[in-house]
Amino acid sequence: MTKTPISPFYAIHSLWMHRRLILDMAKRDALGKYKGSSLGVLWSLLTPIFMLAIYTFVFSEIFQARWTATSSSKSEFAIVLFAGMIMFNLFAENVNRAPGLIIGNVNFVKKIVFPLEVLACVNLMSAMFHMVISILVLLVFQFVITGYIPLTLLLLPLIVLPLALICLGISWFLSAIGVFLRDVGQTIGILVTGLMFLSPVFFPLSAIPARWQVFAKLNPMVFPIEMARRVIVWGKLPDWQELAQYTAAALLVAWAGFICFQKTRRGFADVL
Repeated sequence: MTKTPISPFYAIHSLWMHRRLILDMAKRDALGKYKGSSLGVLWSLLTPIFMLAIYTFVFSEIFQARWTATSSSKSEFAIVLFAGMIMFNLFAENVNRAPGLIIGNVNFVKKIVFPLEVLACVNLMSAMFHMVISILVLLVFQFVITGYIPLTLLLLPLIVLPLALICLGISWFLSAIGVFLRDVGQTIGILVTGLMFLSPVFFPLSAIPARWQVFAKLNPMVFPIEMARRVIVWGKLPDWQELAQYTAAALLVAWAGFICFQKTRRGFADVL
């Protein structure tokens, strides 16, 4: 019996070797969501514009919300909130779809030569397409409101990369477990929604009582949300030490998810 490779170098090699396949499938997946609609891919631009408009109206006009006590801008809350939502949506879109990746592609499971591990990466690339569109909308809005876009924005990929690795690891894990435990797909949406309200999306991290700060930072979404706001909105450099620690943890999560996927993939065809 051939041993299933679980080395992280094998994962990198496989994804690189199949990069054209991943890009083609991700493009088809991202654009396929709008197939048959009158506006087509234009919806990927209209949706974040609509959501940003809603956030701006509700939080600046109805709630008169301010992100900090010293803030004087009505639109700042919407900008900060939307920046956090962009990062969380990348995570949520990946995790919510992960349990059905293998179940929804039974035809690929039956093909011995098809690299099933790329499906999680296809899911990630599709979600990142929508993230990029949302970031462009945010930047245009921020420039109109504040008149500038900080150069620290160029550091955003350093924040997104470890989050992408975590999404990839969790997707590998959930897609594998979802084959054997179908209830995973039914419960993951509830857990992701709960995580959103436990993450500093609608409130700053400083709003959490000091005694809960340690536990709050165990939330994998705290760092990317807070750091994304630093480089996009506040124009500050990320915390390099925390970035290094978060990246190291992300690499371990990705590898652990890959190991779980590889160890269970032999049973996919039998169950499906």
